[in-house]
Amino acid sequence: MKQSKLDTIRHSTAHLMASAVQELFKGVKFGIGPAIENGFYYDFDLGQTLTPEDLPKIEKKMKHIIRQNLTFKKHNISKTEAKKIFKDQPYKLELIKDLSGKTVSIYQNGDFVDLCAGPHVKSMKEINPNAFKLTKIAGAYWKGNEKNPMLTRIYGVTFETKKELDEYLKNVEEAEKRDHRVLGQKLGIYSFDEEVGPGLILWHPKGALLREIIRQYWVGEHLKEGYQLVETPHIGRLKLWQTSGHTDFFNEDMYGPMKVEEDLYQLRPMNCPFHVKIYNSQIHSYRDLPIRFAEWGQVYRCERSGVLHGLIRPRGFTQDDAHIVCTKEQFKDELDKVVKFARKMLADFGLKDYGIYLSVRDPKNKKKYIGNDKNWNFAEKTLEEVLKNNKLKYIRDVGEAKFYGPAIDIKIKDAIGREWQCTTLQLDMNLPERFKMVYIDDKGKKQTPIMLHRTLLGGVCRFIALLLEHYAGALPLWLAPEQIWVIPVGSRHEKYASQVSKKLEDEGYRSKVKEKNETVSKKIRQGELQKIPYILVVGDKEEKAKSVRVRNRKRGDIGETSLDKFIDKITKEINNKK
Repeated sequence: MKQSKLDTIRHSTAHLMASAVQELFKGVKFGIGPAIENGFYYDFDLGQTLTPEDLPKIEKKMKHIIRQNLTFKKHNISKTEAKKIFKDQPYKLELIKDLSGKTVSIYQNGDFVDLCAGPHVKSMKEINPNAFKLTKIAGAYWKGNEKNPMLTRIYGVTFETKKELDEYLKNVEEAEKRDHRVLGQKLGIYSFDEEVGPGLILWHPKGALLREIIRQYWVGEHLKEGYQLVETPHIGRLKLWQTSGHTDFFNEDMYGPMKVEEDLYQLRPMNCPFHVKIYNSQIHSYRDLPIRFAEWGQVYRCERSGVLHGLIRPRGFTQDDAHIVCTKEQFKDELDKVVKFARKMLADFGLKDYGIYLSVRDPKNKKKYIGNDKNWNFAEKTLEEVLKNNKLKYIRDVGEAKFYGPAIDIKIKDAIGREWQCTTLQLDMNLPERFKMVYIDDKGKKQTPIMLHRTLLGGVCRFIALLLEHYAGALPLWLAPEQIWVIPVGSRHEKYASQVSKKLEDEGYRSKVKEKNETVSKKIRQGELQKIPYILVVGDKEEKAKSVRVRNRKRGDIGETSLDKFIDKITKEINNKK
């Protein structure tokens, strides 16, 4: 089925739900009811509070209406006539007032009439009564403005077949189990605190260690690829952000200025201008290029409370940022290297399924972007050539370029098929000109270099959320903050357990002896809940044989082996990033 047809069914199901609500709740006032991804919603002013127990009643009424096989009838009427029809519907009257022209369209199915541009299905029989479900109730301000009344929003999902609905609901159930906000609490990774402020992450010891494991890997890989590490301030003078263009094009996402003595400063939303300043601190020849600066840099975005979402959308986060400064002739080769580097790094984290998007500017709205047509055409053409040369399938995403240049965006698909925006390879045609970046060419003349802005993991906190959800908290051995627990069977085995743990630590592994006065089975259960990759149980037999009994997180008890053989096994596992 074409998506447009499915959207029509979803929109029609929203009207069906509104019709059912009208029958069940007298005096209801109607807001709007659009189709959205996977389903629909409708906003109501009910004059009472709905509970989840009300949703099955509404569903039952919806199915009853479907059996009547009512048709959707469209009428084009004057605004005057529409105002009479909706005289008791204040939200509809407000919408009529906002519409241009002298006429409006309405749709009628049975006794329910709605102000709507459509389209809708011809009759109710086109809505499968077994392929929709009402999912949740939420509050929503009318027109999204907190100064307006709070309405009751009912969400639902609709598909063509019951099988598609069941698959979707199964994925939702699995997603809830993998929710990084739940896992983060259970595994002791991070937390938020209202007194600290919404969207500001408190990394607990295991979370901070996980970040450091990823950072050390990231640093090592970047040094191999010829990057130079830099570190820059968290704030900069307001003038810096005015020069970069962020105050003009990114102002809504920036925190307001703070006064320091008689000067104004702002928290950085990005690291780019600082890297430019490092480049400009000395004169560069064409022989120096390319120059690759990389930073594990903290940035701050003034996100509204309504969009904050755990680690995915916080107000302060770290970007694995880098900027490559090169000549126009070097740009294609540098971009090719970065594409290969990004794919290699994602593969090391076990992320091999992703969608690739070529984000280009909207040719109908060039005012949104900085730079001339010549530079944009060159940039977009080069990015597309690199994708084709690497034989990568991609989607051309018109209008999604940043204001300063086109990009290659890689969206990772997790274990249940959801896409996460991580890697961005972005040509920056803004900063080199604004900050007068130059290099001396082979003829002794000043030239403006090209700058490639790139982040491979994206926001590090978002990347950790992706890893937690992708692996359902069971991180690969090399990433797990706690890799091995050693459990002594009794108190007399604690000395041997400590010797085992000490040897593992000396070999570079993260090991912990669980000496707490609890049963072995309870300790093992705790280790399973904490997603510990390996649990080693040691008793009389193991101490005598200088061995360990190994429990694998996925396979359970895999038997007794010598400690040296176990170390060989996990060494190979880590080296292969399994």
